[in-house]
Amino acid sequence: MAEHLTKETFLNKVFNYEKNKEWKFEGNLPAVIDFWAPWCGPCRMVGPVIDELSKEYAGKVNFYKVNTDEEQELAGAFGIRSIPSLLFVPKEGQPKMAVGALPKQAMKEAVEKELLTTVN
Repeated sequence: MAEHLTKETFLNKVFNYEKNKEWKFEGNLPAVIDFWAPWCGPCRMVGPVIDELSKEYAGKVNFYKVNTDEEQELAGAFGIRSIPSLLFVPKEGQPKMAVGALPKQAMKEAVEKELLTTVN
């Protein structure tokens, strides 16, 4: 199951934007962060896929959820304008945002390409 993040856990596990101006990933595994809200239909379709992928990639990629209704500051910090928005966070380099409800296969491809492929 994907872990729900509050601002406090986000600052500790992903990015402390209060302390750092430049992107500095705090995690030890690549991550996918699902920005969602309970009233959002497409978000409710993506949720179970995120949970499935969190099991499939256990130990390789962390999956997190941020409820944008409860964590408006976090959503604002990342300029979230529409949901669902998925932030793919590699261990090294800049994160990439995907907006909209991606099907499971497209999410898997993004995880493999953006997070698990090492660039030489």
